Amino acid sequence: MKKIVLTGGGTAGHVTPNIALLPSLQEAGFEVHYIGSYNGIEKKLIEDMGIPYYGISSGKLRRYFDMKNFSDPFRVMKGFGEASKILKKIQPDVVFSKGGFVTVPVVIAAKKNKIPAIIHESDMTPGLANKLCIPSAEKVCCNFKETFELLPEGKAVLTGTPIRKELFEGSAAKAAEFCGLSLDKPTILVVGGSSGSVVINNAVRESLDAILKNYQVIHLCGKDHLDESLKDREGYVQFEYISKELRDLFALSDLVISRAGANAICELLALKKPNILIPLSKAASRGDQILNAKSFKKNGFSYVIEEEELSTASLLNAIRDVATHKEQYIKAMEESEMSDSIGTIMKLINDLATK
Repeated sequence: MKKIVLTGGGTAGHVTPNIALLPSLQEAGFEVHYIGSYNGIEKKLIEDMGIPYYGISSGKLRRYFDMKNFSDPFRVMKGFGEASKILKKIQPDVVFSKGGFVTVPVVIAAKKNKIPAIIHESDMTPGLANKLCIPSAEKVCCNFKETFELLPEGKAVLTGTPIRKELFEGSAAKAAEFCGLSLDKPTILVVGGSSGSVVINNAVRESLDAILKNYQVIHLCGKDHLDESLKDREGYVQFEYISKELRDLFALSDLVISRAGANAICELLALKKPNILIPLSKAASRGDQILNAKSFKKNGFSYVIEEEELSTASLLNAIRDVATHKEQYIKAMEESEMSDSIGTIMKLINDLATK
């Protein structure tokens, strides 16, 4: 039996694409193991899937001054030793890394033990963890063509992000029943990221009177961001967070308003959902969401509003534009080269495992 070690952690975005690969890996006959941090979010997610899990020491590598910058390199060194020991025990044919600082010692240990590693970079510009992993990787999976020029020649492969199969199996009827909405009126789904976005929440709520004339709204607003004054507003339903019902909400939605995190926008692309992207501002991030959104706009996949330009007027104008040109957005997404990310990544994994 072929063996693979998956690694990735720190945020759900570094774990869910690995989970999306599991059915295809198991169908292809791979014995799957997972290396993550001792107690990161990935530990419970993976153990709940029944996959053997191994925790290692990990340290965050920061671009800013912090006293932990003096101790964390030793945690990384310890993690390298632990990862190397685990890899020698498992003897996998290949390692697949989705990113996060816990992956750095795993990918470097894989090269030391002559195990081919594939890493996945979601954003247009590689994050610090992946920058450290690239020299030890055989291939780097990307979401954007623009990433190619930032990587060593011959390593980059345009794949898109693995998307969970269940997202394609949603029921609009179930969503309408769950939300108490109609199947006969167009629906907008608002997704502000896992913790919600105050800026997007405010803009949507301030525009509700106008939006609800033509649409229903499902609003995923984030923890502690429910607005009780809108609890009984007809045509509007709000949730802090949605898990298993998300596929049904997507099925009901005609348009999605979203942040521009790489995993989120790749889901919209795979589902061919016309969308409005409002990337996190550069003041609150390293600017990766802005670059992601610009690329999707350039390819005709998305309408983009910069956070600093978000207002009732700009939001309503965007909704009108996307509704008017809905078929053009869908056609552009249908022509994307990233329509079968799991198939493309599985081919890379099988090729390296065979070698």
